[in-house]
Amino acid sequence: MNDFHQLSASNLQGQTIDFSDFVGKVVLIVNTASKCGFTPQYEGLQQLHAKYAEQGLVIIGFPCNQFGKQEPGSAKDIEQGCLINYGVDFVMMSKVDVNGEHAHPVFRHLKSALPGFLTRKIKWNFTKFLIGRDGKAIKRFAPFTKPQQIEGAIIKALKSNNI
Repeated sequence: MNDFHQLSASNLQGQTIDFSDFVGKVVLIVNTASKCGFTPQYEGLQQLHAKYAEQGLVIIGFPCNQFGKQEPGSAKDIEQGCLINYGVDFVMMSKVDVNGEHAHPVFRHLKSALPGFLTRKIKWNFTKFLIGRDGKAIKRFAPFTKPQQIEGAIIKALKSNNI
């Protein structure tokens, strides 16, 4: 089993999600924020989820308040905002740090597997990481990359039988 599939995280409801549940799935991990210029990307992420979930795509949002304090709310605030404003029904995790000494292990793993341009650090909200069915990191996308712009990479990953 790949290292990615050995990770886990808590969702907004406080339940532990074991990433071994995602063996054979294509996973898109996004660090999110409710009060960011990129927040409307929730809509595009939800569209991808609706279109490809049955084919094996899992989208996981990780709220983060490290960039401009753009995710100040509680788990309940985040959940309600995502649902009411964008109809989000993909997996949303509890708020985490993505950089620094308290960075969540999922983001430590992803930044190691797919270092960014010039630095491993995540530079802003809505950085996206695409993970293949086998748990291997495929590609990192910048915050300004809209969800519809990564649809081709998702389709290619979904067609791959690497497990």
